[in-house]
Amino acid sequence: MLSPAPPTTLLVLATYGLEIVEVGGTIARHVRGGGHVHAAVTLSRPESRPQVERAAAILGATVQFMDFAMGHVAPDVESKKQFVRLLREVRPDVVITQDPEHSFHDLDPDRRQAMILYLEAMALAGRDFAPEQLAELPRHPIPTIYYMMPERPNCVVDITEVVETKERALAELRSQHAFSAQMMRRRLPAEVLAKIAGEEASVSDEALGFALHRQTDRALHLYQGLMSHSATAVLAEPFRREGLFTLPYLLR
Repeated sequence: MLSPAPPTTLLVLATYGLEIVEVGGTIARHVRGGGHVHAAVTLSRPESRPQVERAAAILGATVQFMDFAMGHVAPDVESKKQFVRLLREVRPDVVITQDPEHSFHDLDPDRRQAMILYLEAMALAGRDFAPEQLAELPRHPIPTIYYMMPERPNCVVDITEVVETKERALAELRSQHAFSAQMMRRRLPAEVLAKIAGEEASVSDEALGFALHRQTDRALHLYQGLMSHSATAVLAEPFRREGLFTLPYLLR
């Protein structure tokens, strides 16, 4: 059954640090409601980690880095043990991670392998897996999974009250902004970027990247909120919940 109160512990399995902020409104709402949020980042350069930590702190989440190397993520036994340990230690009520449908045609490195790794670890966390190494950690079945940024969402979280908090967290990811801007400058003419980002397009890569991410987020939030015919939210983050909702009766 749906609960009016947030579950106690929410775990975000993020391949890249930006994903924490992509669901930053949901995290902030969860923490405001009395819940705890922990995020695990599979891939993060050492120089970017302080930025990710500051962003997570603004949202109210704790964060850890799984220390995988780009191009080396694989659903092998040792990697599964690492994530099963994480899941059994955190013992989340809800896990948020990338949508498998999106991950398998995304051209960011390691997303496909990471998605298999997360799903396998969630399946094994509740089973008798690696008892010789994980004997001290009781099994923990994962009760609920939500996929972020889905192509076919079936629910949204209203983030209208916390969107400024999300944007403050986004502002911390300066390395990500610079990278995004450099990619966009190679793809798009300067005059097109100026139409999207305004004056920020000519200030610096960091300023352009932040403006592009902020504009993209606002467009998504409005599309899933105010512009949706079925939602009451003004600004919303979309999710696809794994499995069926159990309702006491049909909700309007």
